[in-house]
Amino acid sequence: MKEITVMVENRVGALADVCDALGGVGVNIKAISAQRLGEAGVIRLITEDETTARNVLEKGGFRISSGDIVTVKLRDRPGELAKIARKLAVSGVDVESVYIIGHTNGDVEVAIKPQSVREAMQALKK
Repeated sequence: MKEITVMVENRVGALADVCDALGGVGVNIKAISAQRLGEAGVIRLITEDETTARNVLEKGGFRISSGDIVTVKLRDRPGELAKIARKLAVSGVDVESVYIIGHTNGDVEVAIKPQSVREAMQALKK
């Protein structure tokens, strides 16, 4: 699974433009995170069709990048994410982004975009 990062100008309607572009070609957004960083905005997406999403955003003139993510299912209770974050930290894994992508039956699914997927996977197995 991949995360797509879209850099946009910080302006009213930038998020709508990205979502319209994806919706217009039938790409469903599974998870999204958006932040303002001064004059810019950063939108991070996980979609059900990464190839089409990348293509439509690139053709639309958006500045994008993508990278592999790791998904982890945890019990939905205090401290569970802290355990995962600590495992990654102890192993020296740099985390670029993290967010919740779903809840089911007392569990929570978390997306983590590490600098190194291989190192993150090794750390999480410990």
